[in-house]
Amino acid sequence: MSAINLAAILITISAVFSFVNFRYIKLPTTIGLMLISLIFSLLLLIAGKLGLGELEAQAASLLGAIDFNEALMHGMLSFLLFAGALHINLDDLARQKWVITSLATLGILSSTFIIGGASYFLLNQLGIQLNFIYCLLFGALISPTDPIAVLGILKSAKVPKTLETKIAGESLFNDGVAVVVFIVLLGIATGGHEVSIGHIALLFAEEAIGGIVFGFIIGWLAYQMLKRVDNYQVEILVTLALVMGGYSLASAIHVSGPITVVVAGLLIGNHGRAFAMSEHTRDHLDTFWELIDEILNAVLFVLIGLEVLILPFTQDVLIVSLLLIPLVLVARFISVGLPIGLMRYTREFSPNAVKILTWGGLRGGISVALALSLPPGDERQVILAITYVIVVFSILVQGLTIGKLVRITNRDE
Repeated sequence: MSAINLAAILITISAVFSFVNFRYIKLPTTIGLMLISLIFSLLLLIAGKLGLGELEAQAASLLGAIDFNEALMHGMLSFLLFAGALHINLDDLARQKWVITSLATLGILSSTFIIGGASYFLLNQLGIQLNFIYCLLFGALISPTDPIAVLGILKSAKVPKTLETKIAGESLFNDGVAVVVFIVLLGIATGGHEVSIGHIALLFAEEAIGGIVFGFIIGWLAYQMLKRVDNYQVEILVTLALVMGGYSLASAIHVSGPITVVVAGLLIGNHGRAFAMSEHTRDHLDTFWELIDEILNAVLFVLIGLEVLILPFTQDVLIVSLLLIPLVLVARFISVGLPIGLMRYTREFSPNAVKILTWGGLRGGISVALALSLPPGDERQVILAITYVIVVFSILVQGLTIGKLVRITNRDE
């Protein structure tokens, strides 16, 4: 099937499901779309059991033609990260820089090892053999909070401003850090990287710091171009080139594409918006990127819901997945609580900050995409199924209840 036909089918499904959700179910868009897609997938699976397997087979064939990892990590992600970063206030981010930095680095690393070690013990106790390095890989891919899921939910959760900045800032940066950690561990698992502290540190610096520097450079170049024109069509085209060309070039020179796009988005969304655009251009730019964000979000969450059709589930793996849900939450609580606990000596935090950051740390498409990028084998099948269950729980349960938790603990910092 051609790419244009695949896109047409996905857009059509997303439009129909969006209509159903808006008209009848009335859940937040991302949650509603994924829930409807999941129910639709389960109905197809039931139809297959009842002898109507042709429908299930056709749907599975359609999904099999879509490389989810490629579509998200090298397609949608750059647009979604840029759209999210455009609306983050740099001054607010700067005030929370140490919190965000610690959560996006120490938080990710500690969570990776806590989840990796605990899942290795649990899986082996239940008779599912998984090498420790693959358990660490699972820890790395499930640790980052997904900016796409998080930013979508924050729009309707009415989180206090300071906490919103922490959650949004962390989610925009920690996926880039987690991808770097994942790449390092995957290289060790497949024999592609040396297992030395020096080499790992060099690779991390090249990807993460390189992404920051490169993002600033291309963002500054785009900013200079925007200053020299006053035509919203040209300026929107410049931002499109910045996102697509910048992400592709970042991958080609082996620096972090996600971090590159976030840094460039922050620069354009703040200095670019203030000093390089007219009010007319700002209105059109915001409308354009909000529309891109909504459309791609809709397609992404429909895809997540439909993926259940082609995932390998067994009873043992399903039991392990359910047992690992609280473990992942505990790891999140520890990885958030430790740095915030240490920083309480130098700054004030709401007594409920750790609770909200823990429950508001949603997992999403990035975790599924990373699991799908693992090399074929039994390890990939197990990790993929577990990841999917945790992501579904995170979006449906945590996503639907984070607003209520915020209202219960409604204390700003």
